[in-house]
Amino acid sequence: MRFAPFSKKQLRVLTWWRPGSPDRQKDAILCDGAVRSGKTLCLSLSFVMWATHCFSGQDFALCGKTILSLQRNLLEPLLPILRGMGYRCRFVAGRRVLTVGLGRHENRFYLFGGRDEGSASLIQGVTLAGVLLDEAALMPRSFVEQALARCSVPGSRYWFCCNPEHPFHWFYREWIEKAREKSCLYLHFTMRDNPSLTPAIRRRYEGLYSGSFYRRFVLGEWCAPSGAVYPMFSPQTHVVERLPAGLTQWYLSCDYGTVNPCSIGLWGYCPADGIWYRTAEYYHDSRREGVQKTDEEYYMALCQLAGDHPIQGVTVDPSAASFMECIRRHGVYTVLPAKNEVLDGIRRVSELLRSGRLLFSVACRDTIREFAQYRWEENAPEDRPRKENDHAMDEIRYFVSTVLSPAPRNQPAFHAAALAGRGPACGGPHAAAALHPRFAELLLPERAIERYQQIHMVSAL
Repeated sequence: MRFAPFSKKQLRVLTWWRPGSPDRQKDAILCDGAVRSGKTLCLSLSFVMWATHCFSGQDFALCGKTILSLQRNLLEPLLPILRGMGYRCRFVAGRRVLTVGLGRHENRFYLFGGRDEGSASLIQGVTLAGVLLDEAALMPRSFVEQALARCSVPGSRYWFCCNPEHPFHWFYREWIEKAREKSCLYLHFTMRDNPSLTPAIRRRYEGLYSGSFYRRFVLGEWCAPSGAVYPMFSPQTHVVERLPAGLTQWYLSCDYGTVNPCSIGLWGYCPADGIWYRTAEYYHDSRREGVQKTDEEYYMALCQLAGDHPIQGVTVDPSAASFMECIRRHGVYTVLPAKNEVLDGIRRVSELLRSGRLLFSVACRDTIREFAQYRWEENAPEDRPRKENDHAMDEIRYFVSTVLSPAPRNQPAFHAAALAGRGPACGGPHAAAALHPRFAELLLPERAIERYQQIHMVSAL
């Protein structure tokens, strides 16, 4: 990890709450924009610094879409940095509480997941001095508003971070468009605001997305998707005439339907090129064929598709309870209830298509047809694909989300990682001196961070 000074925008996030800052009277801060722009780590570091400087013995909330994503995306990169800066950090996973202290100051940070509407009840009753909401646009409005309502300690503030979503999203309408009237400091980030990202890394991310995902995650725009859901799919690129030898790790995926079409796909992995191949499919449209089939008939079709391949699991639409029970009853295949988060699944499939890690046999005719016809719903108030030509698309998404779920993503490149004791600029547990010899001293609650700002503002110019 190479050292790089803070960008001016990162410095503003780190110091907006300090005496002397023109933003110190704001009640909230909101950072949105591109992925890998350094906003999450910068905001979370500033949040803990602010809490430690201004309070002691108080409770705070760290909120993410799930506890797992919060630990992975926020705590894992943050804790080594805090410890390198001299903070005392103790995380009790069972209680989901992080205790952070420096000098005579110590506070508690509770972790909450805002996955669905029922999550709002989890944060009721607690009294907070501040809340940080990571991935705020992915949380239900009820959870976000309940979290904000808990901040009743004098001097409490709100901290938001998110990637762009649909321009009609409630969070965009209520917070970004109304930032001024809500006394909220709004900062929009691009990848260029993270000086530790090299041009090569930026180009890599620019090549990873297309369509609306490119506009959102690379350009940082709040835009509505339109046209094809998978514009990157090309028969010339993603369809093969011949399958490679030596395929392993065989799986089946299924989108069950009685009146609607039933789609089943057979997948094999090629160790030689690291690509998953959809080698064959079964597709039955009862309306087109004029015949509805039973669970047993679909099970026989599944077995025929599997052939002699050693199937490691069958991913099935979680709503297809009767068909999953049918498969279990026969005792031949392991059922894997599919993860069914539509937008997350579409993003995963898009990334694999862009990287060329999903290919399709020319025999998968209905799959190829649906790729060309699968479209976004026009003029919808939220991101939503049309409920047509989507059965093979859903089943592919089940397979990718359930079987090929990515490992925890790489932490964002951010110069403060030097403080964690990693990279050539690091020299041990007190590697905070990589920024400045008196860095740890300057961060003591009773010391002025203005000097810290001046030091880094000079190096960032």
